[in-house]
Amino acid sequence: MLGRVKTISYNLRKNRAVGELADLVDTHGAELLCLQEADTLHLPSRIGSLSLVHATEKNRLGLAMYVDSARFDVQSAQAFQLKKSLHDRLLSPAHERLLGARIHDRETGSDFIAASFHAAPLTALNSLRRTQIRTAIDELGAIGPGLPTIMVGDYNYPVFQNRLTATMQQSGYATNFSDKRTYNRYLLFRGHYDFVTSTGFDIAGVQTLGRGSSDHLPILVTSARAEALRPVLPLAA
Repeated sequence: MLGRVKTISYNLRKNRAVGELADLVDTHGAELLCLQEADTLHLPSRIGSLSLVHATEKNRLGLAMYVDSARFDVQSAQAFQLKKSLHDRLLSPAHERLLGARIHDRETGSDFIAASFHAAPLTALNSLRRTQIRTAIDELGAIGPGLPTIMVGDYNYPVFQNRLTATMQQSGYATNFSDKRTYNRYLLFRGHYDFVTSTGFDIAGVQTLGRGSSDHLPILVTSARAEALRPVLPLAA
């Protein structure tokens, strides 16, 4: 499929799973790799065939993105601060919860936006996470107005997902969950935490990959640019 992109998203659980990344990229042929809870000061410049685009700098554990530099040219990349939860303010400050990049795809001759996202933990309300998602969408839209956008990561949103899906849908964004749960460590908190929101992309599949040393399971997103793009509307409250 022309324009197909394979993206892996993985919450590394305080960087514990960093040693698994090269095998994941190689086994699944990933062209984009989006990380959460990475030790960004000690990440390698390359993982398999992928090159480091950018990583957050203000967090103790942060976000990072790698791309296939043989296929993609990164036009710009930036980390963004989102509204903080009480947990962020008091315990483990996470100043930057979004990392976005404008990318040129040599295969299709077109640009798109990719992002790694990590929402506030479960100690916060879903309303705060929706606010963070709305802000993230606005920030990514400013990087490339009207461009196809794909945002993957740990949304920390395992319950009442219908409201989030409806909110996104009303504004032209699709929410796609994987075939299996991505968090199984504690019985009360099991569910789909790691998923993808997008506009201007057809999502062919979201697969939960095998368990590693993280408490999250990585996901593999297979996507392609939609032939007919819908207009991008402001995200509903």
